[in-house]
Amino acid sequence: MRAFITLKDFFSEHKWSYMLGVFWLLIIDSIQLIVPQILRSLTNAFEKNMLTINGIIKYSLLIILTGVIIAVGRYFWRIYILGTSRILEYYLRDKFFNHLLTLSPNYFNTHKTGDLMAHATNDVNAVRMAIGQGTIMIVDSIFLIILSLIMMIKTTNLRLTVIALFTLPFIIIVVSRFGKIIHKRFRIVQEAFSDLTDTTQENFAGIRVIKSFVQEDLVKENFTQVNKDNLKKNLNLVKISGTFHPFIQFISSISFLLVIWYGGKQVILNEISLGDFIAFNSYLGLLIWPMMAVGWVINILQRGAASMERINSILDEKPDIVDNSNAISLNRVKGKIEFKNVSFKYPNATNYALKNINFTIEGGKSLAIVGKTGSGKTSIVNLLLRLYDIEEGNIYLDNNNIKNVTLKSLRENVGYVPQDNFLFSTTIEDNIGFAFDNKVASEKVFNAAQLAEVYDNIIAFPNGFETVLGERGVTLSGGQKQRTSIARAIIKEPPIIILDDSLSSVDTETEEKILKNLEKIMDNKTTIIISHRISTVKAADEIILLEDGKIIERGNHEELLTLEGLYKDLYEKQLLEEKLNRQ
Repeated sequence: MRAFITLKDFFSEHKWSYMLGVFWLLIIDSIQLIVPQILRSLTNAFEKNMLTINGIIKYSLLIILTGVIIAVGRYFWRIYILGTSRILEYYLRDKFFNHLLTLSPNYFNTHKTGDLMAHATNDVNAVRMAIGQGTIMIVDSIFLIILSLIMMIKTTNLRLTVIALFTLPFIIIVVSRFGKIIHKRFRIVQEAFSDLTDTTQENFAGIRVIKSFVQEDLVKENFTQVNKDNLKKNLNLVKISGTFHPFIQFISSISFLLVIWYGGKQVILNEISLGDFIAFNSYLGLLIWPMMAVGWVINILQRGAASMERINSILDEKPDIVDNSNAISLNRVKGKIEFKNVSFKYPNATNYALKNINFTIEGGKSLAIVGKTGSGKTSIVNLLLRLYDIEEGNIYLDNNNIKNVTLKSLRENVGYVPQDNFLFSTTIEDNIGFAFDNKVASEKVFNAAQLAEVYDNIIAFPNGFETVLGERGVTLSGGQKQRTSIARAIIKEPPIIILDDSLSSVDTETEEKILKNLEKIMDNKTTIIISHRISTVKAADEIILLEDGKIIERGNHEELLTLEGLYKDLYEKQLLEEKLNRQ
């Protein structure tokens, strides 16, 4: 159960809630022990022909009173214990999600979305059950067993009590053996559920590709296999759980048979009264539940421990990229960027993505990066934003090594438009104002949309800027998504703007309008433009051409044309393509 140590801060903060819940639970358990005594007195009075109408009313009222107290007490222990377990569920899910946000991008390259979703749902629920129902059953088991034993001995004798407990060692052995098997099988079940969740999420996210390639049957077959595996793993767990509980109940019932045989014999011999025997059986009934509850406790706690171990494996993950202890926070940077002898390999890769990269962008100037797919263009941006860290060379921002700058201040000074143009399932206005904690003035949103040449498209929608986008912005076309992402970067008014192939889905006419609009706001802003189109980058102060992670050509547009190299070849091919498209 060491897995639950992770939650020690939560238990410390909410200890009084648990203590109050346990307090009410103990009161209820104590009241339950009074009921057999009421039945004992009632039976003895009846046996001796001393039971009157007033006696019946008195005993009835006592039973009703105990019932009311038990009902009220159960309400409070449910509020304090089960209610707190719901708070735990919120706390753990929040902690899990916040921790995921601290992890570096590379972690999400190696861990599937569906698996993480399974941790945040099924595993958290299993922990909640262990801490909620598990706590109740543990207290019930310990307290009721001890007090019931005391009352059984006081009511009858030690010999009958020992006979009633004859099966207890067998229960302990069974619980111990079964507990280990349940823990192992439940962990396998959770892993199977993770696979199922991941398969489902991936298929839904790629539903348009599946339909485009008419692969519904193949996807259905793959899903069926994963679903069958999940069913098989669950049935394996159900088989052991289904055997476990009836077996515990069967062993516990043997105690009843022994008590009826021996206790009935003592009643016949007048060694104990009929009332004592009925009270003893009532206590034994109270004792059987906690003995069975031990089985439930082991089951629930083992499931919770298995899930907590899975969650802990993620909570124990450390981000690859963190702030140095002496990292400084930059407010408003001038925008000077310098790469010095930078070489970089992605984690677990054998080949260099970038080799000996050197360039300087003065504040307020623009740099364009061109090259074939896979040449390392986006890698430069990833390193500048510290999405990955370098081991060879240095990167400077305003003469500060970016490793000595806080991640928050570094990224807040950059307006980045990535290639994938991810948009959230919320309104267009909220998507554009995503970089701000509070709601942005509508005028600013409208202005950013106009500069990105997407304003007219948005107001054409029935709900305008209040239009709620589908998953990943599917409501919009590719060009509209790109321009909305540009508006999201523009509205930040950052000193550094990075456009990573963010005009590839717009026509050349719209591209020219956007670039002209950007010229108005790019004064005194450092700009990095990555593109395959020469028309997008030809106005940049400097252009670098990458091939296999190396800079093979550099200069402005005119200088590169005079080199008669790869840049000129690309430019001429694109001019020819444009002429052919116009014809």
